[in-house]
Order: sequence, then C-alpha cells, then structure tokens
Amino acid sequence: MPTPLFQASHLQKRFGTTTVVDDLSFEIAAGECLGVIGPNGAGKTTTIRMCLGLTAPDAGTIEGLGGLTMPRDARAIKARLGVVSQFDTLDPDFSCAENLLVYGRYFGLARAEILPRIPKLLEFAALSHKADAKPAELSGGMRRRLSLARALVNDPQLLMLDEPTTGLDPQARHLMWERLQLLLQQGKSILLTTHFMDEAERLCSRLLVLDHGRKIAEGRPGDLIAEHLEPDVVEVYGNGAVALAESPLTRFAARVEVSGETVFFYTQDARGLMAALAEHGGLRTFHRPANLEDLFLKLTGRQIREDG
Repeated sequence: MPTPLFQASHLQKRFGTTTVVDDLSFEIAAGECLGVIGPNGAGKTTTIRMCLGLTAPDAGTIEGLGGLTMPRDARAIKARLGVVSQFDTLDPDFSCAENLLVYGRYFGLARAEILPRIPKLLEFAALSHKADAKPAELSGGMRRRLSLARALVNDPQLLMLDEPTTGLDPQARHLMWERLQLLLQQGKSILLTTHFMDEAERLCSRLLVLDHGRKIAEGRPGDLIAEHLEPDVVEVYGNGAVALAESPLTRFAARVEVSGETVFFYTQDARGLMAALAEHGGLRTFHRPANLEDLFLKLTGRQIREDG
C-alpha cells in the first residue's frame, strides 16, 4: 500500500459535555477526492478545522504531506494546503487579481513569483474578464470560483473544501464541478464536505459517512450503495399512496418507508411491484436505481436536524 498523502488517526473533540468528533480516523491518497457527508452537527466542519490547525483535537493525531505532524508542523502543513470555506472570505476592497496577489503574499511568496500565476488562475476560474472587478461585482458562482482560484495560488498538494457549492444555482454548481474534476486530473487531492449527494457521487472516489461525530460507513460510493441498499427503488405518491405502506404490496419489497405523502419501496426486482401498482388508479410512480441520497437517509435517518 502506498503511503497516504494525509492521515488522521483517532481524532476526538469535545465542546463542554458534547462530543463533536468521536474516535475518527481516515486517510487521503495522492490524487484522490475523499468526501465527508453527514447531517448537520455530524462533525464535518470541526474535522476540517482540526485538519487545518484551527481547532486543537482533544486526542488523536494528524500527519502527512511529507512526514509532517499537526500541531508541531502546522505552519509547514498549511503552506501545502488550499482551503475553500463555507463562506466567502474574499477581501471586498481588492479586485480579483489583487485578492490572488495578497493571498499569495500570506504564504511568503514573492510578488514576482505570484504575478505570472494570476492570469492562469483567473483563466482556470473563468474570470479572466473580471480581473479588475471587486467581489461585490461578481455573482455567487464567480465568487466561489475566485475562492477556489485563491486556494490554488500556493500550488497546494491537498485542497480542503467545506461545502464549496452551497448557495449556487445549478449552472454555477456544474461549472465548479468541472473545475474540481480538472484539479483531480492534474493530480491534486481533495477533502470535500458536502450536503449534495450528486456532488459526492460525481467527484468522490471514496466517502466517509459521519453521524454524531462517528464514522458509520466508509467506501466507494457504488460499493456503499450495493452494501447497504436494495438495487431498485419505487416511489409512490398520490391519493391513497400512504395506505400502501401497510398493504399486501409490501410483499414485493425488502423495505418500505414513508416520508410525507410519498411511499418508498426498496426492492431487489421492481417488476412485480410495478405490475401490481398498475392496478391502482390515481397513483403516480417513479422507478429508479438506488442512489447516495437513499444511502444517506438509511444510515442517518429522515428526521430534519437544525444547525448547531
């Protein structure tokens, strides 16, 4: 097995009497995108903050990027990381180009070293035409792409992205995905937290599923779906749909769930169920393969959790 680029072992973090991260271990290989998914309060952001040296773990170790260890080598580790946080931290008084220049100076890079990188980074972010614009003049998607470009100014080995596409419209989100896939093709490694299951499925070679600070599943997206779920899902909604959850139709399914006015039948083979449903007038059905969202809901539940 090759040596991991980055490794966290038995991390633990408490705030008061609440354990936010509980004996969490993971590693990231070179050129890999590791996704971290979980409900609000699962410990995702706290985990990233510990990896960045912004929050000290109560127990556990963080090491990698050439034999470095956090917190002893925090400065050297940070020099090899790129970070995009949940919220924009762009300087509103500087133009796009100036934001990149000033951020590069924080890493101790000489002005003469940064300036040649700026046009390439702006081109990568599809912002060449906005070099002189200030963040307030940019759309939300543009600001997120500028944040990503800024995170690349020090040519990091590992990018840590905390929900980088939250609040973006579908077009802007897809453009961000294209840029992240380009970085993976270039050999960069990514640690990504996200609430978007399609984002995780598109970008991540492996996933960690967290709940209440603990790792409850880990593996490749397709492998996790095959391990935890039946292959076919039939959603049924319309007049009388909910009553079907306790009807003879359940014999066609390995598992049945109700969410609002929709009934979810999880089955090894949907053909018998679909034929039986055809005899029920007034119902609408949607037959699809199981996906990461089904996995997420099975492992963490359908109950809505508030932030914090």
